[in-house]
This record gives sequence, C-alpha cells and structure tokens, in this order.
Amino acid sequence: MKTIPATLSVILATVLLAGTSAAEGLLERGTYLMESVAACPVCHTPWEEDGQIADMHLAGGLMFEEDDYTAYASNITPDPETGIGNWTDEQIIVAIREGKRPDGSIIGPAMPIRLYRGLSDRDVQAIVAYLRSIPPIKNEVATSEYEIDLPADYGPPLGEVPEVAYYDLGAYGEYLAGPIANCTYCHTPVEDGWRDYENMLGAGGHEMEGPWGETEARNITPDWGTGLGRWNSRKMRTAITKGLRPDGDELGPPMPYERYDTMDRQDLSAILAYVRSLPQIENDTD
Repeated sequence: MKTIPATLSVILATVLLAGTSAAEGLLERGTYLMESVAACPVCHTPWEEDGQIADMHLAGGLMFEEDDYTAYASNITPDPETGIGNWTDEQIIVAIREGKRPDGSIIGPAMPIRLYRGLSDRDVQAIVAYLRSIPPIKNEVATSEYEIDLPADYGPPLGEVPEVAYYDLGAYGEYLAGPIANCTYCHTPVEDGWRDYENMLGAGGHEMEGPWGETEARNITPDWGTGLGRWNSRKMRTAITKGLRPDGDELGPPMPYERYDTMDRQDLSAILAYVRSLPQIENDTD
C-alpha cells in the first residue's frame, strides 16, 4: 500500500477544507438572502386565515388572485413528490432565472422572472444551497390558471451573470431592490397582466388581496407630493424594518418588516439610495 507524501497530504487537506468553506459560504449567503432580503417564505409559505404565516416553511400554496390569473406559489422544499427534490441544481437555477420547469412548461406571474434573470451566478447558487438544506414537506399545490398568454420564454438562455460590486451603491441598490427583494415588482402597477416598469417604475397603486386582507402598494418614487420625497432616511428605514409610517400608523402586510429588520445595514442603505434615484412619478396611493 502506497503512502501519500506529507506535502501532498497538506495540499489535499487544504483543498478539501477550501471546498468545505466555499460550500458553507454559499449556504450562509443563501440563508441570508432567503430569510431576510429576498424574504421568499412570505410568498412560498401558506398563510393561515387569520393572516399569519403557517408552520409549513416554503411548502407553497399561497394564492395570488388577479384580474388576469389565479396563481399558486409552488412547493420549493426538497420533497421529491410535491416539491423540487428530484430537480437538479441546474434545473432549479433555470426555473428561477429563466422561468422554465424541467418539463418545459413556463412559470408565470406572480413569479418575477424578468427580475430574477438578473440574479448573479453566485447568489442563485447560494439560494439553491439553502433550498437543499431545508426539510422536505409534502404539500400538493393547485395548478395556476392564466387568462393572459405566457411567453414562450423570457429571453435567450443566460450565460454568466457576474456579481454586482457592493461598493457601487447605485448599481448594488438596484440589484437588491430588483432581482433580490422585488421592491420594484410589488411597487410597480400592472398593465395588461404585466408590471409596467417602463412607465410606472415604483409608482405604486397595485392592489394585493390575501389572507392578510387588502393592501395597496405605496408610491415609493421621490415624488414630493405622492411619493417619498418628504421622507428622510430614518423615516424610510423605520417604515421598511418596523412597518411604521412617519406619523406612527402601522403599515400592513404582506411587507415582511421583521425579515427586513434583519437586513445588513449596508444593504438597506443601498436600497434607500436606489429608491431615492428613481424618477419622480406623481401617483396618489392609499
């Protein structure tokens, strides 16, 4: 039996430890994104009738009822029968960023695929690492029904999507508020079944109905009269992380204030910087 030279043993141990460290880094990043900034459990976990999130973490079933469709959030736990347990990592990544399931069917709204196409390779791999780590839950989810035509695809297959430099505050804030946190998805009104990013980015007004009741997304552009132009950074942080308006009134769900309260303060500052940079749009919301 041949022995491994001591020098080679050290090299192998270093490589193995580096691989373990990288894997742990991805899981840590994925946990942070899913449980804080992206807040995926808010949509992918069923809600109780009293407006509280049920104890079925990421098992799907929450209904999104709009004029043009009735959609149900998928079970994204590793359950092999009702979840994504039999999907490969690449199939999960294609589903998230390109909106295509392993059987070739297209994922429609309320999944913001057009935003998710901007997820960096590292971050989407981190999300997959997190999804692999959670307990499987068996929960059969109803099939979504659409009266709008779903696209054949959301664009050409993606190649490499690099990370956005955190020190580029504007670009990083746009990345966090778009592909990660979906701020611009919820706070942009719908036109013919799709978000009108071109004309009404962040202008609010979209009404959301669910187990929590009825909510209208606020205008988050810097418009002085109908948006956040009068709000300073402290007031904006309090609204996002505590769910309180400047006058002390409580903001309603489905904004996940408690999750946003765990957000890295640098990430929150980047989001605020981006929101302040949006074009001012006058649109009075409730």
